[in-house]
Amino acid sequence: MIKCVCVDNDNRPSRVPESKWLEKGKEYTLAFTMTVHPQKKLAFQLQEIELDESCSPYTWFLASRFAFREEDLGRLIEFINECNKITFSVNELMKVTKVSV
Repeated sequence: MIKCVCVDNDNRPSRVPESKWLEKGKEYTLAFTMTVHPQKKLAFQLQEIELDESCSPYTWFLASRFAFREEDLGRLIEFINECNKITFSVNELMKVTKVSV
C-alpha cells in the first residue's frame, strides 16, 4: 500500500459532492494510477474515495494534489509502471464486450 497526503483540495468540481472530495492534510491510499486525457497527466484513484458515475466525468484525482514520503518514491514508481503495463487487445475486448447495432 502506498500512502499519500492531500496537499491541494482546491477547485472541487460542482459535480463532485463534498463527501467525495479530498480533505487537505488527510492521508489516502492509492488504488490505481493512469495517465488521463485530454490533460495527459498522471492521476490516481483512491481506496478511501470512490468517484462513481454520479461524479462523471470526474473519476480520477490528479497526482499534483498529493505529496509522498521520500522513502515511498521507489515503490510509487514501481506502482505507476505496474498499472501502466496493463494492456489488452481488440480481440480480447471483443470477447467480453457486447456490440450494439
